[in-house]
Amino acid sequence: MFGKLISLTIGYLFGCFLTAEPVARKYAGKGASEIGDTGNPGMANIMENLGFVPGMITLAGDLGKTVVAGLISYGLFRESGWIVTLYSGLGCTIGHDFPFWRKFRGGKGVATTSMAIVFYAFLSGLAANIAGMLVVFATKYLCIGGPVIPLCFLLLMIIRGDREAAVLAGVFTALSVYAHGRAILDIREGKTKKTDVIGAILKRGERG
Repeated sequence: MFGKLISLTIGYLFGCFLTAEPVARKYAGKGASEIGDTGNPGMANIMENLGFVPGMITLAGDLGKTVVAGLISYGLFRESGWIVTLYSGLGCTIGHDFPFWRKFRGGKGVATTSMAIVFYAFLSGLAANIAGMLVVFATKYLCIGGPVIPLCFLLLMIIRGDREAAVLAGVFTALSVYAHGRAILDIREGKTKKTDVIGAILKRGERG
């Protein structure tokens, strides 16, 4: 248990590094909290307001910090197995969502969650991410796709009989529902913005 708690802590510290902050300052000369309507330090907000390249850099950084935290945790506590990477991934998501230096106001943790589950169980994590993407493509609501990813992973872990991973997946799901809850509730009132991901990709392809 000690190794798992330390892995969670390692993940939290890495998660507190919000890639969107240095990216926003480089491309806009101001902090991520001043970007767009939401000030969300995540890939979607950065890409929407600063462009494709800044958005991809932000995504790469958020995925990368999850991988590095997982590798360090596994290197330190190899005897505990790969489950420590899921603990560090959970910590990374908590740190991303609630960074201490930003008054615990961070992002939504989609990238860190997505990477954490793929790192732990590649095929199941990949399947869960694909399911989340398909939901976003179908509904055009990013806020729905976010919770779908860890929820699908939770179901797959239950089927696989991996109880500990299923419990952690439940925590990932709860965090995602908390992060996206307001936007999901606002869908009925038409206040939540739709995002045509496929359309945006096609438009970028035409420009290229």
